[in-house]
Amino acid sequence: MKKVILCALAAVLAGCAGSSGIHQSNQFANNGLDPRAARLPATYQASSIQINTDWLTPELLAGIDQQLIYLGKPSVPADYQLPGLSLSKAQLQHSLQQLKRQAELGSESRMTAWQLAGEDGRGNVQFTGYYVPVFQVSRTANARYKYPIYRKPAGLSPLPSREQIDFDGALQGLGLELFYSESLVDNFFMQVQGSGMVQDETGRQHLLSYGGGNGQPYRSLGKVLIEMGEYRPEQMSASAIKDWLSRHPERQRELMRQNPSYTFFQQGPSQPVGAANVPLTPLHSIAVDPAYIPLGSVLLAQIPVLDNQGQLLRHQYQLLLAQDKGAAIKTPGRIDLYQGIGEQAQQRADALKHYGKVWLLTSPN
Repeated sequence: MKKVILCALAAVLAGCAGSSGIHQSNQFANNGLDPRAARLPATYQASSIQINTDWLTPELLAGIDQQLIYLGKPSVPADYQLPGLSLSKAQLQHSLQQLKRQAELGSESRMTAWQLAGEDGRGNVQFTGYYVPVFQVSRTANARYKYPIYRKPAGLSPLPSREQIDFDGALQGLGLELFYSESLVDNFFMQVQGSGMVQDETGRQHLLSYGGGNGQPYRSLGKVLIEMGEYRPEQMSASAIKDWLSRHPERQRELMRQNPSYTFFQQGPSQPVGAANVPLTPLHSIAVDPAYIPLGSVLLAQIPVLDNQGQLLRHQYQLLLAQDKGAAIKTPGRIDLYQGIGEQAQQRADALKHYGKVWLLTSPN
């Protein structure tokens, strides 16, 4: 979704790695990092793991069916050359089918688990969350709803930057407007998520899905605000960025121009879908960097579990499905977990910026 969707807060919080591999914006108390973990010798470290049948929930199994639909498409590559690891589409399909059989039989099984080196080479992977926001729009511009939500222009190259589009009107008059919102900030965060649910003046709801980007680099506004000294790392969240922008309307251009990447939209299907073009499953679908984790793969993760105040309580094991990608999800150290639609999903996504561990699963030879 990031074809739908959506990509997330993940995107908002992305930062560059320092000498330890962990950017200062992610160095806060109780962040879930395992500082004692041994350095892994390669991007992927193989082991064997027993799959717990409790992990095979009905929601996951429904997502696996969608994953198999994606892998059955002729357009999906037959082979994947990852850094130091070769996989085939057949292997990914077989891994998913093994999980389905285990659920049907209620038996135990083992799989090969390829641990990712993570952000610091020690297996620490940052989890962030993304969601589908919902807000009001109008089909026509007026005094209240005046900020265009654009479809991608055809045949225009190079595409303009965020500043040129949002503040200089670079796409005005081209007939590309899908809707008009009442907030440039709402538009920005829908772009970060990769999609959104909007409701027009008649009360009709529309799912806007990812319609392409302008090809310019993504830069985290959360990282920028930390570097400006406006927030400490532990204070950073999507809500913090929104609050800063609302308190400094005269500086919106100054901050937002720091991220020249721009997302376009299209009117999509009734359910949020990701880059794999299949419906996303809340709390199981993830956005990944396909250079390290192929779309269509299944992963085991040690996921951070937070309380209602966003404090880390523990980690829990969960199976995840790689069905999406996003501009801010790069390297083997980032995973963006889809949270769902609406306010509660937003709250979960807003709080999640903690570390866990991830294993790419394949059936044993």
